[in-house]
Amino acid sequence: MTIAPERQTAEHRAVRDALGLLKDREQVAERLLASSRKHSFDPDTELDWDAPFEDGLWHWPPELVSLYDTPLWRRMSEEQRIELSRHEAASLASLGIWFEVILMQLLVRHIYDKKLTSNHVRYALTEIADECRHSMMFARLINKSGIEPYPVTRLNHNLARVLKSVSTTPGSFTATLLGEEILDWMQRLIFPDERVQPLVRGVTRIHVIEEARHVRYAREELRRQMVDCPRWERQLTRLSSGEAARVFSVSFVNPRVYSDVGLDRAEAVAQVKASGHRREIMQQGAKRLTDFLDEIGVLRGTGRRLWVSSGLLPA
Repeated sequence: MTIAPERQTAEHRAVRDALGLLKDREQVAERLLASSRKHSFDPDTELDWDAPFEDGLWHWPPELVSLYDTPLWRRMSEEQRIELSRHEAASLASLGIWFEVILMQLLVRHIYDKKLTSNHVRYALTEIADECRHSMMFARLINKSGIEPYPVTRLNHNLARVLKSVSTTPGSFTATLLGEEILDWMQRLIFPDERVQPLVRGVTRIHVIEEARHVRYAREELRRQMVDCPRWERQLTRLSSGEAARVFSVSFVNPRVYSDVGLDRAEAVAQVKASGHRREIMQQGAKRLTDFLDEIGVLRGTGRRLWVSSGLLPA
């Protein structure tokens, strides 16, 4: 059947942006579904949850621990540094669950008005199933670590409630990428690192493999949305993404981890904020994402300034 030009929509016509011609939405989803059939994991059976943690191994690489190379870090014993890595790994797993619960809600909203038998919707449902397993996997890792979860502040928890309730579709996919790509960059460094606990490496390996599909899906859809959405929606997306970047950056490591390992919380927070190494790590982790968002027109105006103030984008 040939669709008359005047009836063509973003579902059927070719769409081009600054990065070039977008691939057909259904074809992208079909390839992602095929990949999901070949490379999906059940963490409950894939990982050895009964094996004890190994003495002397890190739970997060030292270079990625927030206090690394600060004056306070240099005063800490090796045991205390490893203990801090255990708490920061639990903090990041807690943050991951929070983000993935938000993401699942945003994906359900995205497909609510779509053709329910399409490949695009089928892949969204597949991704939701992935995120359910990831959240349960992170929760099990926290329990295995013997640490209580580290929730975000009540303020940021409720800000996210508002953001996910009023978010536009492009705003939803921008927030999705923010929650996925920085952690993905870190986890790609972790799973081959033999200094790190085998269980943590196994968790990050599963997450990296499955999140690669999620990132592809979100990037393709965000590009399409930024071309087709009205001007007001692009403006709102720029602002909401900048605020999401601010919330993400301040929530990345819960400050309670410092007092939980016997450090002065205020001193630790101040040294992390002043750390050139930490700033470089966060900006390096965000670079692939911020380059992409800049190219498709998200990092503009006040939104860009919010990204800079978050510390994830160089001034």
